[in-house]
Amino acid sequence: MAMTFFEKELKKLVDQGLPLTDTAFVGRACYGKIEGNLRARMEFVSPKYANQYSAIKVTIFNKKEGPIDSVLLRFSDVLGIKKVENLNFKDGLVPYIWANGGKTEWYVYKPKEADYKLLAKEVGSYMALFAEEEMNQTSVLKEMSL
Repeated sequence: MAMTFFEKELKKLVDQGLPLTDTAFVGRACYGKIEGNLRARMEFVSPKYANQYSAIKVTIFNKKEGPIDSVLLRFSDVLGIKKVENLNFKDGLVPYIWANGGKTEWYVYKPKEADYKLLAKEVGSYMALFAEEEMNQTSVLKEMSL
């Protein structure tokens, strides 16, 4: 079965070197193993407007005990305002995914490789907070070559 738009976008983040193994992509979410019983779920969310996915929610959970913590990484905070050629957005715009009329895509601004790396760095830093000493934040970031 072909991957959905959301699944493809999450895979681009995982491919940046996130500390996840045994990943599974389901709908707007990606699940993966950090270590031991620690798992992570990343999912695109629309915190402000319906069908405008402007953030990634990352949840850390223990496979046996449930959720431990979660964070909402807004594209406005991580990526900021991006300049575009579209005259309707002279000051630029914050990237977001728009689902409309059965079509899902980035609205006006398409993220660059550097944008995916930056998002992955933020997600990886968060995941590293919950990993054991041997996989601390420094080693995760070094592993991600950032």
